[in-house]
Amino acid sequence: MNDKPIAPAPRALLADDERLMREQLRARLAEVWPELQIVAEAKNGIEALELAAEHRPDVVFLDIRMPGASGVEAARQIAQLPPRAGAGEDELLPEIVFITAYDQYAVEAFEQGAADYVLKPAERERLLVTAERIKKRLAARRAGAEPPADAVPGVPLQQLLHRLSARMTGAAPQYLKWIQANVGSTIQMIAVDEVLFFISDEKYTRVQTAQLEALIRKPIKELVDELDPQRFWQIHRSTLVNVDAIANVTRDLRGRQIVGVRGHPEKLEVSRSYAGLFKGM
Repeated sequence: MNDKPIAPAPRALLADDERLMREQLRARLAEVWPELQIVAEAKNGIEALELAAEHRPDVVFLDIRMPGASGVEAARQIAQLPPRAGAGEDELLPEIVFITAYDQYAVEAFEQGAADYVLKPAERERLLVTAERIKKRLAARRAGAEPPADAVPGVPLQQLLHRLSARMTGAAPQYLKWIQANVGSTIQMIAVDEVLFFISDEKYTRVQTAQLEALIRKPIKELVDELDPQRFWQIHRSTLVNVDAIANVTRDLRGRQIVGVRGHPEKLEVSRSYAGLFKGM
């Protein structure tokens, strides 16, 4: 008798402002991934965010260009959704798949990033490749295992989203250089380059340097968009770490990845949603 628990059927959200494209994608997905449940469909990025927060799908298929809020903007917000009540801080974030018309830059960005993509119109063969990739990633993340060998490694999702956003707006992003923070009863200006990591709780974010600890009221979901994603990596819903400050990455007795920080004794836990950043550990 096999007592291994059966994984629940994966759930997906489709977002595209063109009804016919949604219908075609739904039909193709039924062919290549019949167990996938389409729990909601959105006509724009704002609806996509609202429905993602309501249904908490395992996969979100987002058209890049939609009215109201683009797929890139929606993805940035979906990637920062807080955990549901009682779910715990380590609740998995959805896998993101972008739907796009052919764009050489976008294709190159996706091939180096932590999200998959499907070109319009969605062809069965290409969608089958995406489905197999996502299924492997979901299984690995649920098991707390290393990402599969063919998973897209290395480039964090936040870097990919910043690149695509800059491409769409045509404007180079401007990143924070200074943090205005409370240190005891005084306000101090802290150079971003000196920050080792940021950790948030419900009300405040702790700013940690090698010399001091300070507090700000800005949440991680805002800092993610204001800090250079090549310098600060999100490793948990509540944690951003300066890549230059990472001394090592080890595993604890539970198999979780733990980041050691240069110049500070604190150990930072990597949640399952971000374990692919340190593939091979």
